[in-house]
Amino acid sequence: MGKLKLLISILILALTTVVAGVPETIGGVPATPASKGVHRNAYATMMYMGTPRDYEFYVATRVMLRSLSRLGVDADLVVIASLDVPLHWVRTLEQEDGAKVVRVENLNNPYKGQSNFNLRFKLTMNKLYAWSLTDYERVVMLDADNLFLQKTDELFQCGQFLCSELYKLLINVELQPSTIVFKDMLHQLKVGMDNADGADQGFIGAYFPDLLDQPMFHPSLNGTKLQGNYRLPLGYQMDASYYYLRLHWSVPCGPNSVITFPGAPWLKPWYWWSWPVLPLGIQWHEQRLQTLGYDAERPLVLIQTVLYLGIIVMTRVARPNLSKLCYRRENTKSIFLIRTGLKLIAIWSILAAYIIPFFLIPHTVHPLIGWGLYLLGSFALSCIAMNTFLLPMLPVLVPWLGIFGVLLVMAYPWYSDGIVRALAVFAYAFCASPVAWTALVKIMSCLNVSLEREGFLPRLSESAAPAGFNKLY
Repeated sequence: MGKLKLLISILILALTTVVAGVPETIGGVPATPASKGVHRNAYATMMYMGTPRDYEFYVATRVMLRSLSRLGVDADLVVIASLDVPLHWVRTLEQEDGAKVVRVENLNNPYKGQSNFNLRFKLTMNKLYAWSLTDYERVVMLDADNLFLQKTDELFQCGQFLCSELYKLLINVELQPSTIVFKDMLHQLKVGMDNADGADQGFIGAYFPDLLDQPMFHPSLNGTKLQGNYRLPLGYQMDASYYYLRLHWSVPCGPNSVITFPGAPWLKPWYWWSWPVLPLGIQWHEQRLQTLGYDAERPLVLIQTVLYLGIIVMTRVARPNLSKLCYRRENTKSIFLIRTGLKLIAIWSILAAYIIPFFLIPHTVHPLIGWGLYLLGSFALSCIAMNTFLLPMLPVLVPWLGIFGVLLVMAYPWYSDGIVRALAVFAYAFCASPVAWTALVKIMSCLNVSLEREGFLPRLSESAAPAGFNKLY
């Protein structure tokens, strides 16, 4: 019996050793070190719900986490997520992106009553939880709109606090977690410490008021950790507007490691329409293509493509029957009102053809797919207007051609700088304006001719239709 127990123990020990030797996998790929939660340092970001752009920031967070893993950073990846973040998002972040998710309660923002308060910053105080991550020696706190060109592990050499102040905004923060500092911050939040913007940026800036007086951070060659507070060189948070001015990077302070996009929320790089309006948008999507991919958006793109192609085919096949309507012919005033109404409907249908597809396209799809789908959708809906109101094709498609042309002008890659690019776009718009006006005049003229000649409203004989009615063809 004793030998049997010994044999069973040996088998169990052997099986345990074999299982332990098999690496964890994430989607069939061996898990990166960042997914194990065993590092001394961490890259952290935050997620919360309650804005119109929750899903877009979720995608942006995943792309940033994947890019950090791809760079092989020697640190854990941490997401500070509020309790209302959907559980399937949390599981995806943990199981597919290799992140450690820390669930937290939303911190109350006492500055909601300030006159300059922006509601989209209501829950940004959750960033203070970064100081509570005391399992780590150092934490680099990041916003989701960072694009990493190379890893920045040397930031973990910094002392208690490291930050950049750009346009009075604290872009990237490196810190030493501390329960004492975290509790003091919560106290200051409770008593309502002065806050310039009512958001996390203003609060942290007020908590560390002497940031601009601190020395510039330069990593030590031997990897020794520094003490005290430092300013972060611009190379670690290159504002995208620097690039738009010169169309190349020329940031002398520190390595050109991280691009940040602190502009308008609706022009963040993950939106398909941000490129080629902002040239760097395509670079963010290239990184997404290499890391996360676009599987989530593919079904909607395919459905819309098939729908638009079907509309184009059906409008061509059903052209003779699209405009059959009946109206009561009573007096001249009624005819005038009907004709005026038809003109307004025709113009609004053309405008709708160029507006509706824009809002139907998945916001985070690749720009080339997004613009291609937009052009296909606007062409399909324009076909409905053309065939319903018997309008000539070229004038109706002048806006379509104009949009396609301006995309080419903005996407041209060989401008010497951003000023020349802006002047080229302005010149194109100046030259295209008379063409657009001529097209509008032509459309109105065609509508008038069709209505006056009753080509669009042919009169039926008394025997073919009830008295007092006309049929619209």
